[in-house]
Amino acid sequence: MLLVLILAGALWGIGYVAGVSRTARSVSVSVLLIGVLVIQLTLPGGHPLREATGGSAALWLILGGAAVLVLSYGKVLKTLRNRAAPQPAEEIAMQSDKFSETELERYARHIVLRELGGPGQKKMKQARVLVIGAGGLGAPALQYLAAAGVGTIGVIDDDIVENANLQRQVIHRDADIGMPKVFSAQQAMQAQNPNVIVLPYHRRLTDEIAADLFADFDLILDGTDNFDTRYLANRTAVALGKPLISGALSQWEGQLSVFDPANDAPCYQCIFPEAPAPGLAPSCAEAGVVGPLPGVVGSMMAVETIKVITGAGQALRAEMLIYDALYGESRKITLTRRSDCPICGEVDA
Repeated sequence: MLLVLILAGALWGIGYVAGVSRTARSVSVSVLLIGVLVIQLTLPGGHPLREATGGSAALWLILGGAAVLVLSYGKVLKTLRNRAAPQPAEEIAMQSDKFSETELERYARHIVLRELGGPGQKKMKQARVLVIGAGGLGAPALQYLAAAGVGTIGVIDDDIVENANLQRQVIHRDADIGMPKVFSAQQAMQAQNPNVIVLPYHRRLTDEIAADLFADFDLILDGTDNFDTRYLANRTAVALGKPLISGALSQWEGQLSVFDPANDAPCYQCIFPEAPAPGLAPSCAEAGVVGPLPGVVGSMMAVETIKVITGAGQALRAEMLIYDALYGESRKITLTRRSDCPICGEVDA
């Protein structure tokens, strides 16, 4: 028996010196002990080899059982300690940087872009983006943000999917009619990319919740179709120093801009000091909108989001892009902050 224990110790020690993993060393010792048990159980009593390895299988079975109990207890204890111990913030940050093989393959076309690369993709994985509205503009923006690998995406909307939405809000399906838009969008996004976290808020954005909600995100996208919500989103984003990417649609024309007074760009109310009189800015339901137009403008909003997160290129700060789908034209106009703006006029650039 002593000879076997010496051999087991030698195997463990040689493996340790050679840099063999703990698992591999454990396997080699286990194979030795299994071989001894086979000898004890198959050879006749009094056989020299059996006598040299202890002479009895019972001793080895007792020893092996005790070893298994000790190792199992240690493993369970280690697991419990790991669960109880708080994870350092540095480790959490390192984990959020890591990509699986599936993610590396999925985002390969981003990673090879000089302006994004691995660092840019990591920034997107760590980013938290809130999209207001899961309708015409929100639908394509949400789809592309999820596909691009933005780590956490919030979506707030109190509406449900209707048949009339499906002509342009392509994140929703016919089977989703009657379902809250935020849950329909969540299903589609997670089916597209299970590596992102989607946070649905089935309610209207109000003054009571706006500040707390916005504070949990890095960047806000406004895809709403009413001025009350646009003004609320703007003043909340300005108060918290969050960039606001806003888009709008009408019939054949769309526009978008990045409102970011913290970076010396105007806010939404600098450009639109007051809501237009009733009837001057009819909704899509009243004036109509060509189906693919929200997809074009919403996708542009997603592109601007990626640029703001990663610092790539030049985001549409202090500029507005206007796209005319009917004539296939686009143009940019320069925007200027107003010193008398009630929302950002007193904010230091």
